[in-house]
Parts: sequence; C-alpha cells; structure tokens
Amino acid sequence: MNRIDKKFQELRDHGARAFMPYLCAGDPIPELTSKLLLTLVEAGADLIELGVPFSDPIADGPTIQRASERALTHNISLHQILEIVASVRKETDIPIALMSYYNPIFRMGEEIFCKAAQAAGVDGVIVPDLPPEQAKPLLEVAPNYNLATIFLAAPISPPERMKLIASVSTGFIYCVSVTGVTGARGTLSDEIAPMIAELRKHTDKPISVGFGVSTPEQAAQVVQIADGAIVGSAIVNVIEEHINDEAKLLAAVKQFASDLAVGVKA
Repeated sequence: MNRIDKKFQELRDHGARAFMPYLCAGDPIPELTSKLLLTLVEAGADLIELGVPFSDPIADGPTIQRASERALTHNISLHQILEIVASVRKETDIPIALMSYYNPIFRMGEEIFCKAAQAAGVDGVIVPDLPPEQAKPLLEVAPNYNLATIFLAAPISPPERMKLIASVSTGFIYCVSVTGVTGARGTLSDEIAPMIAELRKHTDKPISVGFGVSTPEQAAQVVQIADGAIVGSAIVNVIEEHINDEAKLLAAVKQFASDLAVGVKA
C-alpha cells in the first residue's frame, strides 16, 4: 500500500470521503507552488493532484490552459516539479498524484520517471491522454516503484471499457463527470451516478469524481455516491483572481479550499 491506498482505507474505515484539490505546478510562479501545496494541506485536503503544465493540454479547459501558460513562461520542468514535491515531503505526508500528459513522461523515460517520482515522494500518476490499451510500458514499470496508475473513466465509456479501466487502475479511479474538458460548471451532470454504478459492478476500488466540481455544495453531492471529489479549475480561478498579491492569494485559496473540505466532510 502506498499513501493513496492508506488514505482511502483510513477514510473508508471512518465512513468519510476524500477532498482532492488540484494545482498546476508553477502557477502563477514556481516559488509559490510549495506554499500553495501546504496551504491546501492546512485547509483540509486529503490528497492533492499536482498538474504538470504542458503546451497542448487537450483535456483542459481555458482556466487550466491559462495556468499552464503562466507556468511555462517560467520554463518549469518535470524535474523541477519533482524537486518541489521532494521539498514539500519534509513538511507533509499527504498523498500526491501527478497529473501529466504522456509526452513529458515519455521523453524522460518510464523507468527513469517512475524511479525519480518515487524518490521525490510522488504516490501516483494520472495521464489523461494515455488510454489503458497503450499504457503497457508505464503499467509494467510503475508497480516496481509503488506508484499508483490512475486512469480516467468517462460517461461515454461502454461497460467493457469500464471493466478494463477498473482492472488497470490502482490508487483510485478518476471519473470524468462530463464528456469534455476541465472547467468550473454551474451544475453537475446527470451522467455521474450511472457511470459510478457501472464501475461498482466491476470493482471495489475507490472512485473519485472531477471535471466540473466547483462548489462545496457540488462536492457534497458528489461524495454521496463517490469516494472522493476532485476540484481543479475553481481553485485555479481563485489563484488567477489574486495573482498579483501573494498574501491575498494564499488566504483566498485557503478559505475556498476549507469551504470545499467542509462540504466533502459534511
């Protein structure tokens, strides 16, 4: 068991659910990423999804696209992001999953990446543009470094594909709430419940829902049927609103994340 497994087991033992915020590493500047990570820990996060900025983020909407652009202007690299995780590990044991497109991992090499990720203190990897059918190189290496491989299930995924996703996912399964890209939304999709019900037929692994979960009320709705709620674009929006004032930015993120945590825990 790695930190992700242990956290979900601990939450299940207490009848609780997971609040999993997302950050884009390097946004608005690399020097703030460690502070933001620790701010989310203080706000009540159970796990953290740390995004690796990429020049062509096909699964992301405008909010996270802008965050990636801001981060990339500082030339932040996957190596630097792993160094940030390693520095944060001196202060927190919270589970951290990297959300990275496949290109940076492929360029580094699956073996080198997994070894470096484990050494830095990363617990899992989410690769939105890597379908399980093409993930053999990563799936063969990741278990050797106790690195969870987290795949995405979508509302349009047929039952056989749900079964495949459930079989190769470790740590948890990432349910995409809508067919489309990331982004804050006013309402939750009616497709979430049927999708989770289908997945439950094939696995008892934890299921977390992201893409569009934006408010404490929505997070509370999600965890009525799922094991965790992932909130990304709504938090990045708060960062963007206070981008020129570090103190206000950190305070606003902490308050917003605390409200989301309360929604999940309630």
